[in-house]
Amino acid sequence: MKPRIGVIALQGGVSEHLQMLHNIGCATVAVRSLQDLDGIDGLIIPGGESTVLIKLLLRWQLITPIKELAGSGIPVWGTCAGSILLSSEITEKSHKVNQPSLELAAVRAERNSFGRQSASFQEELTIKGLDSPFPGIFIRAPLLYPLSSEAEVLCSVDEGAVFIRCGNVWLSSFHPELTDDARIHRMFIKEIVIGSQPGH
Repeated sequence: MKPRIGVIALQGGVSEHLQMLHNIGCATVAVRSLQDLDGIDGLIIPGGESTVLIKLLLRWQLITPIKELAGSGIPVWGTCAGSILLSSEITEKSHKVNQPSLELAAVRAERNSFGRQSASFQEELTIKGLDSPFPGIFIRAPLLYPLSSEAEVLCSVDEGAVFIRCGNVWLSSFHPELTDDARIHRMFIKEIVIGSQPGH
């Protein structure tokens, strides 16, 4: 049976994630309401504007259901703005900002660490679990600072961590969905398949 993956479809890079998941053989759901979360095996929170996304999640009463999904062991992955929303602490230029989040990962996300939109860049990344470099696309990306030993750094650049896993919660500063490389999406699906096996 195909894994059924939801993508929060309120704002941001939704279609790119849905297309990537479709390309690797997943069933997909564009999540806009509580009902859309029913029966999914994994959830992706895409990039966009973190302040807008959190307001929309609050408006559509999706905060608690997403927390409950993650608490039940369903893998949840946030890319760029999505990773900010999964973090337990949010800062900008080392100053704490008054922005609510899902607080699902013991990570501090520093917004706009690499500069604004004009400072976007691509860098070849060495990622734990992949045997060759991955093309990382960074657009107004955060840096991710682990706040506990449960936060496993899967990739760093010179400035700091850009890919962290906290149990079943994944955070990436960059945008794998904007590339033609599906390996990180495949890693995410593999975790779902392994997690659904008896004994896990």
